[in-house]
Amino acid sequence: MADDAYDLIVIGAGPVGENVADRAVQGGVRVVIIESELVGGECSYWACMPSKALLRSGSAVRAAHAVAGAAEAVTGEIDVAAVLQRRTSFTHDWNDASQVRWLEGAGIDLIRGHGTLIGPRQVSVAAADGGVRVLEARHAVAVCTGSAALLPPIDGLADIAPWTSREATSAREVPATLAILGGGVVGCELATAYASLGTKVTLVARSGLLGGTEPFAGEAVRASLEKMGVTVRLGVEVSEAHRTERSAVLSLSDGGRVVAEEVLVATGRVPRTSDLGLENVGLAPGEWLVVDDTMLVNGTDWLYAAGDVNHRALLTHQGKYQARAAGDVIAARAQGRDVDDAPWGLHVATADHRGVPQVTFTDPEVASVGLTEAAAREAGLHIRVLDVNIGAVAGASLHSDGYAGTARAIVDEDRGVIVGATLVGQDVGELMHAATIAVVGEVPLARLWHAVPSYPTISELWLRWLEAYGR
Repeated sequence: MADDAYDLIVIGAGPVGENVADRAVQGGVRVVIIESELVGGECSYWACMPSKALLRSGSAVRAAHAVAGAAEAVTGEIDVAAVLQRRTSFTHDWNDASQVRWLEGAGIDLIRGHGTLIGPRQVSVAAADGGVRVLEARHAVAVCTGSAALLPPIDGLADIAPWTSREATSAREVPATLAILGGGVVGCELATAYASLGTKVTLVARSGLLGGTEPFAGEAVRASLEKMGVTVRLGVEVSEAHRTERSAVLSLSDGGRVVAEEVLVATGRVPRTSDLGLENVGLAPGEWLVVDDTMLVNGTDWLYAAGDVNHRALLTHQGKYQARAAGDVIAARAQGRDVDDAPWGLHVATADHRGVPQVTFTDPEVASVGLTEAAAREAGLHIRVLDVNIGAVAGASLHSDGYAGTARAIVDEDRGVIVGATLVGQDVGELMHAATIAVVGEVPLARLWHAVPSYPTISELWLRWLEAYGR
C-alpha cells in the first residue's frame, strides 16, 4: 500500500518537470514533484543560464570593439572574477530556495529524494537520510529527468577526471589551458567563453563544427574561434588519455597530442533513465523514452516523458513546450475530458517535428529553425535556397562596423512557404522568433510582403529574402 496518493507524480524538478506540474495543477489535479538535486534543474544551475552568463561579458566587449567611438572607450582586459561572480548570481550560488518557494506558491508538493518506478503508477522515493516513501499516482507519472553528458569509451579518459558541462559552467577558477572534446553546441559555446576569459583553448572534433546546421555556420564559428586564439583540430579523435602531475595529456589519432590543465568532454548526451526502475514497468533502463505527440510513452496509458529524456529535441524551450502539452493532457484525461478540447491545440507537441528553433551563443551567433537545405532535399521537398548577405542590410552596418553574416531561407516551392531559416551573425538570436513564426505558421511568401520590416533594422533581411525570391 502506498504512503501517499496523488493524481500526478512528476520525477524531476527541472524547468520541464516544473511546467508539467504547473499546467496539471492549473487543470485541477493534485501533483507532487520529486527531485534528487536542485529544484530548477540542469538549465538553471549547470547549463543555459550559467553558460550564457559566462559568454555575455566577452560578447559585450567584442561588440563594443566593433563600433568606432565605443572601441576607443574600451580599455583593459575582462575582469574574470567579476564574470564568475555574475555567473554565480544567476545560479543563486547553487541554492534553490527561490525555486522551492515558487513550487509552494503554485500549489505543487515537493519531495526530495531519488524516485524509482516500482510498478505501474507507483514510485518509491529514497531520501538522503535513508528513508523510503512510496507514492501512488491515481492517473499518471511523468518522467522529466533530462539527460547527462556522454563519456566516450576512450582509454584512460575516465581516470583523468574530465570536466563535463557541469564542471565547466560552475568552475570557481579559470584554467590556463583547456582541451575540449566535441564540436557541437556545448563545445563551441564553452570554447568561446573560456577563450574570452583568457584560457588557451584547444578544441578537438572528429568532423566539422556544429554538425546538423548549414555548413557555412560551422565555418564562420571556426574562423571566429581561431581569431580568438583557439586551436581547432578537426578530423581527429582522441585515442588515449592520461594525467601527469600537472596536466592531462591526450593522444590523437593523427599522432599528435594535446596537453592541458583541464579536459572538457562535450561529445553528446545520454538519457537519465538507467536508475529509474523502468525494468519494473516493462521498459529498458538506460534508453530514451519513445513518446507520441501528447508525451505518452509508447505502450503505456499512464507514463509520460517530456524534455531531453524522450530525445525529440534536446533544448530547454522545446522541453517546456512539451511539458505544457503533457500537463494539459494529463489534467484533461484525469478529469475524463477530451484532449481535443484543449485550447489552441496545446494537447499535442507537433512543433518538434519541423519547427524547432535554436540559438548557439558563439561569436558570431548561429540561429536556426526548421530544415536545412540538406534536410529539405533529403525529405524530398522541391525547394529554393535564398542566401542574403546580412552585412549589406542598412541596419546591420549601423549595428556593427564591418558586420559580417549570412541569412539563408529554405522555400518549399510547392507551397510557397519558408520551411527553414539559418542566420549567422552578431545578435541574430534576437531575430529568430520572426523566422520561427513564419515557419511554424506556414505564412505564404506572398503574405510576408505585407509584413514590412522597420527601417533601419537588421530585420530588413526579410525584405532582401523576398526580393531574392521575386514576385
